[in-house]
Amino acid sequence: MPNYSGVWNLTQQLQATAAGNWPAPPPSGDLGLFGGGTVSGNTIDYLSIASLGNAVDFGDLTISRYYLASCSSSTRGVWAGGEGATDYNVIDYVTFATTGNAIDFGDLLALVSGPAGCSSSTRGVIAAGQSPGAVYQNIIQYITIASTGNATDFGDLTLGRRSPAACSSSTRGVFAGGVGSGPTRTNVIDYITIASAGNATDFGDLLSATERSGGCSNATRGLFGGGFTTAITNVIAYITIASAANAIDFGDLTAATNLISSCSNATRGLFGGGDTGSATNTISYVTIDTAGNAADFGDLTVARSGLAACSNAHGGL
Repeated sequence: MPNYSGVWNLTQQLQATAAGNWPAPPPSGDLGLFGGGTVSGNTIDYLSIASLGNAVDFGDLTISRYYLASCSSSTRGVWAGGEGATDYNVIDYVTFATTGNAIDFGDLLALVSGPAGCSSSTRGVIAAGQSPGAVYQNIIQYITIASTGNATDFGDLTLGRRSPAACSSSTRGVFAGGVGSGPTRTNVIDYITIASAGNATDFGDLLSATERSGGCSNATRGLFGGGFTTAITNVIAYITIASAANAIDFGDLTAATNLISSCSNATRGLFGGGDTGSATNTISYVTIDTAGNAADFGDLTVARSGLAACSNAHGGL
């Protein structure tokens, strides 16, 4: 192994690790985790959000699956539901500071494919999805991230659907778009108060009826990028989470991408993986407070779509 000297940042170490020239550093700082997907469905990757570079292998989910949801606290990342050999109700978790395989957390209230997740520092919320028999769920459920156990009923969305995008502030969770019975795509945005169980309230509308996009946020602004309208789209839209209103155009992804995932810290939003006509490993980023087009960040370890991302520094913390 080469003898490196000097001070390397985490991304430089991750790049060297990917090339087989450096032992993986312990995860630290603002981390993004990307888990699951249609190609390598149990893979979890990690990266440093603050610096550009390729992702590195973190470990594996307990079950290989795609079309799953994710949420997180500052210490734990959680994945829930999804589809693979069947639909799943399984909830997994990892500890950000320690690479390794996921551990069983508990179960969702039902088998569900295509849910979405968001969280505060203590509570994870998973909503929507499609259950066997083409049942489009409006169920919202929650977990206490610091403890293990099965999900608890929270309330209902305004509309049953699968594949919405989600984001949160420390007080509000937001669910946007998706596809419902018909099947018919929707532009509806709902919101909840994370600390208070109850039904969702209408927030406003997306720029267009969209499913399978990625959602992320800082403490004030939520972004929704990519997905499928009448075709695969590259559009990024934004909302101010504290103010119910329609979404506003933010800019464009580096490529039109469906089944994409997203995570963030206080300044950057990342969009990774997805389907551009075939599965991609591309990760792009934006500065959340500054509208504009995305730029290249790096690559996932494996090209895949239908994955779910989370971070230890998102807007809900």
